[in-house]
Amino acid sequence: MEKIQNMLSGFKEFLQYKIYDSEAIHITVGTLLTIILAIIVVTFALKLINRLITAKLPEEDRNKFESIFGFLKYLFYILVVITILHSSGVNLTVLLTASAALFVGLGFALQYLFQDIISGILIILDQSLHVGDIIEVEGKVGRVFEIRLRTTRALTRDDKVIVIPNHKFLTDSIYNYTQNHKTTREDVRVGVAYGSDVELVTRVLLECVESKKEVLRNPKPFVLFEDFGDSALLFSVNFYINDSFTDPKIKSDLRYLIDAKFRANNITIPFPQRDVHLFTRDLEKRGSQLPKTQTDNS
Repeated sequence: MEKIQNMLSGFKEFLQYKIYDSEAIHITVGTLLTIILAIIVVTFALKLINRLITAKLPEEDRNKFESIFGFLKYLFYILVVITILHSSGVNLTVLLTASAALFVGLGFALQYLFQDIISGILIILDQSLHVGDIIEVEGKVGRVFEIRLRTTRALTRDDKVIVIPNHKFLTDSIYNYTQNHKTTREDVRVGVAYGSDVELVTRVLLECVESKKEVLRNPKPFVLFEDFGDSALLFSVNFYINDSFTDPKIKSDLRYLIDAKFRANNITIPFPQRDVHLFTRDLEKRGSQLPKTQTDNS
């Protein structure tokens, strides 16, 4: 019994051994072990909560909530450390006062980081962006393949990864082609020579677009006679597709087909024409002032 008491007494003294001791801050081995134990408990608790919440969620939403829990994990760690230090008698006011200048500097340095993190949480919570969405940022079109807490990653049409800070989705205008649904309307414009049979042009354009398997049959494609241009009658054939990410390839194939069909039906695609008027009055005036050459007939 006496040995047990001695062991407990020695263990108690070990826990009370001061690692750092000053007028305002006293950190003991017991405080350090308590912090480590609390972090382990919080880690397992958050993992359990994460599994319970994401168990029945789709894979896409599951990844988003894991990002939120990753942020909350570090937030809980900070709260746990502060709470334990405060309960151990550490004067946190002294620490905060001594680190005020450091915190101000970090605040300026990390303002965009926290702005991106908060924006990432809002994007995940309000479901304004999903993996697989087709977006346009600063003139570049990309397919979103990963939404992180600080950045969103998208693959462009030329197989390059564009990394977008999340705050841009809240401060800038971002085009989301698939926000409401995956179907988008595209068009190909073409000009034909004046005097062309506009009914034939309309029929040929519809035949071209309806022959493409990527084009949806419903809603139906349609042709617009857009305007009387300077050198051509302007038409556009409008159609619907399910994958706007690959629409440049579809449009290119349609242009090849339209050119071939127009040639077969004698429909001309004109080139720009300009009338040039030359004023020769000044030249004639200058020519009249030149000395005339006299011819000796003798």
